[in-house]
Amino acid sequence: MPPLLFSILMIKLNLKRPLAFFDLEATGTNVGSDRIVEISVIKLFPDGTEEVKTWRIHPGVPIPLESSLIHGIYDEDVKNELAPAIAGFIGESDLAGFNSNKFDIPMLMEEFLRADVSFDLSNRHFVDVQNIFHQMEQRTLKAAYQFYCNKDILNAHSAEADTRATMEVLIAQIARYEKQEWEDKKGKRTIPVVNDIEALHQFTNLNSPVDFAARMVYNDQGEEVFNFGKHKGKPVEEVFRIEPSYYSWMMQGDFPLYTKRRLEEIYNRWNAKKTAEKIARNTQSKPKEDVNPGHPAPPAPEKPQVNTAQASKEYQRPVTSNTNHQREPFKKRDDKPALPVNEDMLKQLADKFKKGL
Repeated sequence: MPPLLFSILMIKLNLKRPLAFFDLEATGTNVGSDRIVEISVIKLFPDGTEEVKTWRIHPGVPIPLESSLIHGIYDEDVKNELAPAIAGFIGESDLAGFNSNKFDIPMLMEEFLRADVSFDLSNRHFVDVQNIFHQMEQRTLKAAYQFYCNKDILNAHSAEADTRATMEVLIAQIARYEKQEWEDKKGKRTIPVVNDIEALHQFTNLNSPVDFAARMVYNDQGEEVFNFGKHKGKPVEEVFRIEPSYYSWMMQGDFPLYTKRRLEEIYNRWNAKKTAEKIARNTQSKPKEDVNPGHPAPPAPEKPQVNTAQASKEYQRPVTSNTNHQREPFKKRDDKPALPVNEDMLKQLADKFKKGL
């Protein structure tokens, strides 16, 4: 054992109560929607003794294959709800982990709340080892220049000095790592830092961002997926389909212009694809014409022949027997001559007019 490592292990942490180091494996990285599938806890006591327990938990949903390939845990490896047992084992301990403040502790609390398990955080201390690492071993250009080139930047924060330092750091990195292996999340081992710009491009863009702000990234299938918000991990085109207003929200929101441009390109491509599919469906729904130049079209059905001579006989108007028939002259009903007017007639006519007055 190296002397430094031996001396590190001999250091006894100054504890006033147990400190529970823990780590989670989950169905994904979304604290709100993903689920824990494994938790391991090392409970370190003030007297230096420790107790270790590991649980594999049924998440209540199928474990995605891409997650199983990372942590090696499949649906058949997990058991039913174990939140009460985990909370009981941790007890009143303080909590420690790597990136635990952003992931492990929030994920654990989501599990406890879903299971209605009481777990009070108000009086606990949280130690995030990653924060110590990032703050003490800073990832700045100044720190990188000192680490790789063993020099300090003169006239730091001037554009030319920082640019030259960046160039020298890259050259030193290639010299340092040219034969060093690296293992990705899937266990594939390669030598990624080589004197080849294309290879360096691939290694420095492992997240495969669609836009520079990485609001969208490419998944393993080469599809653009959202990398933030409620639709994180979902294909962009699928979100356009299930929530069309999301496009307008992003285009009107406070996102970088290049992000909006890339989003617009994806939207236009998706819209053109949707229009083409609609045209194809309409074309298929129309009756197909039998166009075969090698065979003549069948003759049109013949119209029934009409015997005009017979038809004229059948529908000929009847002719009267007396073709020279003439209308008889008008005759009065009574050919007797009119009587002369006398006094009685005048009197009757006068009486008649008097009655009408």
